[in-house]
Amino acid sequence: MFLKVFILACLPVIFCGEIVAQSITDVHGELLQPGAPVGHVICSGPGCLRLLTYLQAQDRIAGVDDIETRHKILDARPYALANPQFKQLPVFGEFRGKDNPEQILNLVPQPDLIFKTFPLMGHNPVELQEKTGIPVVALDYGDLGKNCSQLYETLRQMGSLLGKDRRAQEVITFFEETIADLRQRTASIDADHRPSAYIGGVAARGPHGFQSTEPQYPPFTFINARNLAFDEFAVKRGLSGSNISKEKIIVWDPDYLFLDLATLQLEGAGGGLHELKTDPAYQLLTAVKKKRVYGLLPYNLYAANYGSILANAYFLGKLIYPDRFEDIEPTEKADEIYSFLVGKPVFAEMSSLFMNLVFQPIQLTE
Repeated sequence: MFLKVFILACLPVIFCGEIVAQSITDVHGELLQPGAPVGHVICSGPGCLRLLTYLQAQDRIAGVDDIETRHKILDARPYALANPQFKQLPVFGEFRGKDNPEQILNLVPQPDLIFKTFPLMGHNPVELQEKTGIPVVALDYGDLGKNCSQLYETLRQMGSLLGKDRRAQEVITFFEETIADLRQRTASIDADHRPSAYIGGVAARGPHGFQSTEPQYPPFTFINARNLAFDEFAVKRGLSGSNISKEKIIVWDPDYLFLDLATLQLEGAGGGLHELKTDPAYQLLTAVKKKRVYGLLPYNLYAANYGSILANAYFLGKLIYPDRFEDIEPTEKADEIYSFLVGKPVFAEMSSLFMNLVFQPIQLTE
């Protein structure tokens, strides 16, 4: 039997390694022992259904939030592309955790459990538990960087409750081994020989223009590229995301420029591609003159796209350090990653959504 709201707690570490699952406690800190694996669940909050898909538990879903039923032209969430049946499922609330208790109670079959990422967003999980009488599990989405221990603990907890313990460990091992492979390929490169890079157009609660970046962009970290935004901001101010002034980008004059193609969701002058093509200041950049501007898979779309992060890292490695990635063909590697995580090779479909600019040089001048 499940009690109240489950809270996950684990200590953050930089290099995660093998992590033993933490205890699950209720809001009073009392130890809870999950019973038999649950039958049906719903996933509330950004990225929650992505993680459940990684665990190969799509058949347990009783309903979805409304983002899964929308028909957006530029929606590069690999887990959703691999599971078009999500669009046909009943809706239990709005996206970003705005759950509707009445809709939840009308689901058939009724969920035995509610998983909820970003629990401070949307409907209060304690209130949701009380209104529906269905146990709510509050999850920490984590990341593939300093908060990877939270991500791994969440996968273990979900796996335990769903009877998917082995698959959870397989996913964790896949992340660890993939990141280790990326790191070891470039670990011996001297700092003086690491090119500088900037990525613009990174989405955060929606699409943004070219000045939106991620100072702790994991693909740069994994391959030891020099992220100028990290040098300037993350170390000094601890920011996890930021808008960089255009003047700063011009002063930096990065060796490579990358465009997060989520920015294409902005039409007209607001998008990063339009800015790069039309702003005379950007035409002065060395990377533009040398045609070193490339499109990348969206980093964030309803929380971080973990598979796309890894795929981007292999493309960046192949581009910047070709001798260290001779055995890698980036599009094939992307589909290898997607096939493992979401069950299908969806790279071609995603690339077609984004004007076939993924992993391609972007033509900015005539």
